[in-house]
Amino acid sequence: MIKIGLTGGIGCGKTTVAKIFEQLKTPVIDADEIAHRLVAIGQPALARIQQIFGADVFNPDGSLNRKGLADIIFSDRKQKEKLESILHPLVFQSIQSELKRVDTPYCIVCIPLLFETNMNHLVDRILVVDCPVKTQIDRLQKRDNMTIERIQSIIASQVSRDYRRAYANDLIDNSKTDNRLAEEVKKLHNLYLSISASQDKLVCE
Repeated sequence: MIKIGLTGGIGCGKTTVAKIFEQLKTPVIDADEIAHRLVAIGQPALARIQQIFGADVFNPDGSLNRKGLADIIFSDRKQKEKLESILHPLVFQSIQSELKRVDTPYCIVCIPLLFETNMNHLVDRILVVDCPVKTQIDRLQKRDNMTIERIQSIIASQVSRDYRRAYANDLIDNSKTDNRLAEEVKKLHNLYLSISASQDKLVCE
């Protein structure tokens, strides 16, 4: 099975691309979804977060106040690193466990911070969803009503657009809002099926 690492900067459209792959019956393992499950009420990671960050980052019902925690980690790099030290190893383990249960020619492993967390060794190819920084900012302001300062802080915490493009095996330009995105994903879907079939043939020979 070929493992395709799907990544890109915030607001570039990774979730949309992942959904199109799912519509093509391709399994998608999403690091963000795993991270959300890991901080659900009753999970060990949540208790660890409370030990380090205190009760201020929790809602009255005991759930994680994501906005409050985001305010802390995106204004203090050391706090961000503390959170990552809790979550990233657990996310890595969960991805590996889920990969063992997948039996298809290829699968998508959506890891927004693929390069930042040095998880590129987990995958066989890297697919980058790309758009200009200005487009990222515009989309995030409309989608999440973020301040320009918060958006710039998040973008600055990620590897540069040039870096992602340089290390991409495959690239999707998602700078425009038209119907070409689905066509691009379908082409990649066929490419990945072809690569998988070629590898199977080599193994059989």
